[in-house]
Amino acid sequence: MRVIAGTYRSRPLRSLRGLDLRPTSDRLRETLFNVLTAGNPEALAGTVWLDLYAGTGAVGIEALSRGAGKIYFVESSAEAVELIRSNLRSLGVESGFEILRQDAARALTGLAARGIQADVIFLDPPYRMESAYSETLLRIAGSALLKPEGIVIAEHQKRFDLGGSFASLHRSRSLQQGDAVLSFYEYRDSEASLRTEI
Repeated sequence: MRVIAGTYRSRPLRSLRGLDLRPTSDRLRETLFNVLTAGNPEALAGTVWLDLYAGTGAVGIEALSRGAGKIYFVESSAEAVELIRSNLRSLGVESGFEILRQDAARALTGLAARGIQADVIFLDPPYRMESAYSETLLRIAGSALLKPEGIVIAEHQKRFDLGGSFASLHRSRSLQQGDAVLSFYEYRDSEASLRTEI
């Protein structure tokens, strides 16, 4: 596993066996960031991200490498949190991130209370936690955490269809690669103003 592009391009990232981790593959991560940058290497400059169920931190670290301004890594596992810290240390990353050792629901509530708003929210729960997808997406939809023009991306198994809508969030596209799918959710223009705090 490695950083695909940007400041830390080709630098290795560690994972751990035995944890309930399923790092987003290099190929799928590359596809994700190709979509988000659309050929513009400056597209993510200064953006704010929530990396939920962060695992190894690979997605958030990739965003930092490509110029993101702030990443909030949310992970409940102590071992995974230490792994994220280790990966950041190995790259020499000292700023531009915050690690929250909390479950997603608690972290989202706390971030909303602080007035945090993200350009991109990425969620990748363990595949067995199917209910976590809908619970998290509904919580995001019922908050002001996502900027009106922001995007939510969920990685999930091909066999598991998340659904087209979660309150004001609506799926705008899906990308399949092997057994994994990236589902992209955005606010419809007419509904972006209807969000309420968690």
